[in-house]
Amino acid sequence: MPPTQAECVIKNIIREIGQECAGHGEIVSETLAAFVVKAVVLDPSNGFNMDRPLVKSDVQKLVKLCVSRLLDSKNPSLDTIKMQVYFDMNYTSREEFLEEHHRVLESRLGSVMREITDNRACTREELESLYRKIVSYVLLRSGLGSPTDIKIVREATAALQSIFPQAELGTFLTLSKKDKERQLKEFTMIVTGIRLFNRDCGKGGEGIDDLPAILREAIPATTQHIDSQLQTAQDQAYRYTAILEKAASNPLLSMELQPSMLKEALYNVRQYEIFLQIILSDIITCAQEVELMIKKLGAQLEQLKMIVKSKTAVPTSQVFPIFIALSNLWTSFQDEIVLISVLSNLTTRLEPFLGTHELLFPEKVMQNLLDGLTVKTDVSRVKEHLEDRVHLVDFRKQEWLFPETTANFDKLLIQCRGFCPYTFATADGLLLPGNPAIGILKYKEKYYTFNTRDAAYLFAENPENYIGLIKEKAKKNAELIQLLELHQQFETLIPYSQMKDVDKHIKPITMSESSTQTDTHILPPTIMRSYEWNEWELRRKAIKLANLRQKATHSVQTDLSHMRRENCSQVYPPKDVGTQSKREGSSRVPRPQIYIAGLRGGQGKVTSGVKVNLTRAVDET
Repeated sequence: MPPTQAECVIKNIIREIGQECAGHGEIVSETLAAFVVKAVVLDPSNGFNMDRPLVKSDVQKLVKLCVSRLLDSKNPSLDTIKMQVYFDMNYTSREEFLEEHHRVLESRLGSVMREITDNRACTREELESLYRKIVSYVLLRSGLGSPTDIKIVREATAALQSIFPQAELGTFLTLSKKDKERQLKEFTMIVTGIRLFNRDCGKGGEGIDDLPAILREAIPATTQHIDSQLQTAQDQAYRYTAILEKAASNPLLSMELQPSMLKEALYNVRQYEIFLQIILSDIITCAQEVELMIKKLGAQLEQLKMIVKSKTAVPTSQVFPIFIALSNLWTSFQDEIVLISVLSNLTTRLEPFLGTHELLFPEKVMQNLLDGLTVKTDVSRVKEHLEDRVHLVDFRKQEWLFPETTANFDKLLIQCRGFCPYTFATADGLLLPGNPAIGILKYKEKYYTFNTRDAAYLFAENPENYIGLIKEKAKKNAELIQLLELHQQFETLIPYSQMKDVDKHIKPITMSESSTQTDTHILPPTIMRSYEWNEWELRRKAIKLANLRQKATHSVQTDLSHMRRENCSQVYPPKDVGTQSKREGSSRVPRPQIYIAGLRGGQGKVTSGVKVNLTRAVDET
């Protein structure tokens, strides 16, 4: 069957299953229906042949089996599959979640940003309206208060005016759209930093929540809740394991009890435990990040206080980078708040998938089954065989890894999620934790741990046999594929959250260092410089050569070029020459000299002056 036709058939089957379940009052997602279809087809007891196309009767049978399984309300296996599908669809890694969260925020602010960047305000009223929009955008992007609260708007406006007065709107409007967006983001970060600093100084910060304090309360509360849920799940798993061990050694009890249903309940609670551990690990990472950010926030505020002190004016080159750093830290606090909320909500949504335990195995029934049994924890099982180690002399072909001889021993990707593969294969699917201290078997670049040394020895004798048994068991219980991370054997059922980690295996460092060298160019180069891939270029060269055959070379000589040789000439450089006259001569005009006598007066009352011209004649000079 062609791939396109097969996809259409599968989609029709999934759609029909959804409609049948909806008719019985059960809403089933397409992802869950597809997973159940694959689980039913994989189960050998259902008699589907994977190598031949499905006929109409096969499709009807498949739909009927899937619908009956999805409508079974007392089936721990179905609850486990639902839990796995829900977790796979709602959980993402920390980095992917924050990236998606920021993308959603950007998309929500896109319309507000476009109103600002596409604005062509000209009049005074339009400019004032544009400035108010910028203030609203700053508040929405920072998340520090509502843009409808007048006190918050006034505080944000005052902070924005200190770095971007309304008079500069004309310059802002002349910028390109990309530069406008960059400046708006920068304004938001600086205004956020100013408001946070004012809040720390007690001079503002209206509508700003104390996120560090909220996180310091929320993280321990969430961690405590998950720890209690995890402890309850582990206790339940330990009790189921003890009962299954007793049933394996007591055939009469095994007949009265339903071991298959009890194993499915064990798989359900073990899967719940694993999901809680993943969530708890993320919350611990959040707690570490929050403590680090609180220290950075305090240091930045102290540095800012030292710079500002009581100064009336501070260089922007000193305070703006700190304001931006404060804004980035506060954004990180907001991200942690959202992440903690999502993880806490995810934990709550996983609890309903444990509802069948009380119905199938009430507390009174469990107490009767546990009468006289010692319930062992995973830690106590590991301690029982802590001194039992594999002897390397007993194995010459297999490679065993130990803590003292392997550098990254704790980071190895253990198969079967760390459970003992031998016990699972031989005890009809019983899950017992492996003990790495016994030794880790490396087989075909995969790593296996065992709960006892005897189990390790028996598995190492014929690994392929036990791996095949595990795969066959997983076909009957499809939830084991994700529980035991058997994705490589069933690649079509790899969850999206784990697809990128399928081929990433951390290899142990157990060998000595070595180095090799290879010649850069072993063979001589075979590049043909005259090669031309363009046939038109070859045509041009051919025409050129053809034309040259009909050409002749001629040379001519002119009178000027005849017997031409290099010439040179010699000149005498000029010298300084001077002349001298016989005598010097000069001429001068007489200077006028006129005196007036009698100006001082005499004895009489009348003063009379006498003018005397003493200028010499021209010829006397």
